[in-house]
Amino acid sequence: MTTARIRHILCPIDGSEPSLHALRQAVAVAKWSGAHVTVLHVAPLVYATVLEPGVAAADSIIDDTARLKRLMARSVSKEAGADIDVEFDFQEGDIVKEIQSAVARLGIDLIVIGTHGVSGFAHLMLGSIAEKVLRQAACPVMTVPPRDVDVSRLPFERILCATDFSDCSLRAVEYAMAMAEQAGARVVLAHVVEWPWVEPPPPAFETLPEEQAVALAAFRAHEELRSTERLKALLPAGFEDHCAIRVVHGKPYEQILRVAFEEQTDAIVLGVHGRRAVDLALFGSTTNQLVRRAACPVLTLRH
Repeated sequence: MTTARIRHILCPIDGSEPSLHALRQAVAVAKWSGAHVTVLHVAPLVYATVLEPGVAAADSIIDDTARLKRLMARSVSKEAGADIDVEFDFQEGDIVKEIQSAVARLGIDLIVIGTHGVSGFAHLMLGSIAEKVLRQAACPVMTVPPRDVDVSRLPFERILCATDFSDCSLRAVEYAMAMAEQAGARVVLAHVVEWPWVEPPPPAFETLPEEQAVALAAFRAHEELRSTERLKALLPAGFEDHCAIRVVHGKPYEQILRVAFEEQTDAIVLGVHGRRAVDLALFGSTTNQLVRRAACPVLTLRH
């Protein structure tokens, strides 16, 4: 079986409670994977043009930067504890670019980043940072909801992996299986058959001519059986007793969230496509909705 190979975790923080909650998740993952954690804080650049009148202003900014470093370092120490290999990295500049740079520079295997909700300014924060990281990261990304939303257990006991049988989602299946093996978790392997309705069917379905209704029901049953067999074929030998199969019908993000709720899963794993316009549209309709609405961490892998 492919291994998850989580050896080095990057956790960007901004000092907010959501980002510190993400750090707790990163530490929990590090405990069962044996990974090293780098906690990154990126401060905005201060331009020299405002400092020309005198040196006092420059000294003040240097002092403020030093205090911010100490504050962030103390937060990291408090959240991480003494039994995890954690280091603090302070940079200045654009946060997304610095995250990308850290991934390349440090050989990061997993980014763990907090999200801020789905409305108002918090929604804009997700769109400007976590969403960009998801779209551009060269390694898997785990987005963590705020603590008042997060229902996951640590370490993970149940992992939901949703697949559409594309190459990137098949990679996600392998990754989820490896994560489950490392954490001693159970996997729920799911596929969504896209229909404009879900069970029970709306009255409009009942008004179809009998012949069409029978044919549609038969096709629907055929697709469910076919998908079930395809999911079973993805299971590694000996993993059958540690995995549940779910085939559901409807809009993908809605049904994945429903399965996650029903199965009480602690993390959702899925593959996402590249950066072409059509892929970004799919990102917006499925992955982005999951990241914004899920009550547990969402781990994405890019093909």
